[in-house]
Amino acid sequence: MQHPGHLLRRAVQAMNQLWEEEVSHTITSPQFAALNALYSESNLDQRTLGQRISLDRSTMAEVVSRLSSRGLIRSERHARDGRRKTINLTAKGLHAVKQLIPRTHAMTDRLVGPLDQKQRDELLCLLTKVVGANERP
Repeated sequence: MQHPGHLLRRAVQAMNQLWEEEVSHTITSPQFAALNALYSESNLDQRTLGQRISLDRSTMAEVVSRLSSRGLIRSERHARDGRRKTINLTAKGLHAVKQLIPRTHAMTDRLVGPLDQKQRDELLCLLTKVVGANERP
């Protein structure tokens, strides 16, 4: 029960449960990450968007496909480079992300609620180190 991998898996399960309860039954965490990234920075191509939110190509393609089919994002040919497509939020996507942002904050507050601010900062620092040491380029 004290193995790091086991505890990380259980933490992900807890986060997924809280996501369902607090954030959305239809938009997944990776989909929200894409919407939120586009909310912060528009006109991203799919590859760059995937890099911003740390998703591999095939997962990113699936996220873009699902969000596009729901009318939350749209792809357009790049104005100067016709080979590239840029992705932007639609009005529906903008509305969705603005509704989801406060819900994600509520979910995060529940997830790390037992921790004081110093412990929250330590947790973020440690998770960042673990992910950084094990991420593949």
